[in-house]
Amino acid sequence: MKPAPFELSQPGTLDDARGLLAAGDADCRIIAGGQSLGPMLNLRLARPDRLVALSALPGLTECRETESHVEIGAAVTHARIEDGDCPEPIPGMLRHVAAGIAYRAVRNRGTIGGSLCHADPAADWVTAMTALGATLLISGEAGTRREVPMRDFMQGAYRTALKPGEILTTVRIPRYSAGARWGYYKICRKVGEFADAISAFVADPETRVCRVVFGSTGGAPLERPALARQLAETGAAAPLDEIKKDLLAAQSDLSPVKLQQMAIAHQRSVQEALSHD
Repeated sequence: MKPAPFELSQPGTLDDARGLLAAGDADCRIIAGGQSLGPMLNLRLARPDRLVALSALPGLTECRETESHVEIGAAVTHARIEDGDCPEPIPGMLRHVAAGIAYRAVRNRGTIGGSLCHADPAADWVTAMTALGATLLISGEAGTRREVPMRDFMQGAYRTALKPGEILTTVRIPRYSAGARWGYYKICRKVGEFADAISAFVADPETRVCRVVFGSTGGAPLERPALARQLAETGAAAPLDEIKKDLLAAQSDLSPVKLQQMAIAHQRSVQEALSHD
């Protein structure tokens, strides 16, 4: 199929983009890489009157770093992160996650901001940024700015904290110490498919941060503090039965197969974290 007719606008500035979204004369949708929205347009699951393209806007394609954090523009592609074109807040994690997203053709076009705003429960960046404790910088009407922690941004499957007319501009990730460890593991039927289960683990003994996060749950990622405490105290993943019990306490509708997959993914993510030099 082909998409229904629409107008494509390519604003030159962020203010112009906000103006188009706030005009109210058409049903507008933002498009960056288009790797999620494109198929929806072709299947006519989405029929906007206008698309507002952001992929070339100044500032949205830049990566910056300070002593305390790394900032990645929302229009930075997965491929650029995979290729090491962006600084790492914790050595190797962003490149590892980016390299596992779909196929290279998708990574060449898809953007980190587009993935987060699409809010697919099986999306890699949704889980990874929750584990890393990222903060999302959002631009609104009249140039207003606000910061939303990643754990509060995704409110359910394909639902986010973005308000009408707002644009995600930057992903800010805190820097971790040299002693920090991370693990990221996902279970897929084959390479390039959406994950059946995702587990991410980040720990930094210097800042006393430890997070265990599960993705591909059907909704927002699950952050499990009890498993993180157990891991910080013992230096090893909990037994499968304990992991499953903790997950069921958070989401009681998980099937036995999903529980098994998520528990295995967690154990393997921890093995990865402990194996990094």
